Amino acid sequence: MAHIYMHFDFGADESKAQEARHKLDVWKQAFRLDKKLQYKLDRPEGLDDEASATQEGEGAAKSKPKAKGGADNGNVSLSVRLYFSTHEKLSQQQWLDRIPAEEPFKSASPKVIHKGQPGFDEAVKRFADLG
Repeated sequence: MAHIYMHFDFGADESKAQEARHKLDVWKQAFRLDKKLQYKLDRPEGLDDEASATQEGEGAAKSKPKAKGGADNGNVSLSVRLYFSTHEKLSQQQWLDRIPAEEPFKSASPKVIHKGQPGFDEAVKRFADLG
């Protein structure tokens, strides 16, 4: 089975993105999905810098470079990669149905990308770039 990617755009709502990240962590632990469910959060560095600027002084946030990818415009996004082996088709389908249907994911413009669909190569590259 090939990887399946999901992309969620939370806009500027960092708290929803953190809630989604926490929910994925809970699922990974509870259902032992370590290698089967992986995610990467893409947030503008400005969000991290604002907190440090208040602690270190005003000039600290302005000297750092911008984040890459979809976060340049201030949007927080979450990329999720699912990988289930061929004998786990039912589990894969359950997670494909469950994740985008639950809050806070369903309010984040869920986009599911399968291998062979347009945008798959871009999703692979985006996931790898988030490192």
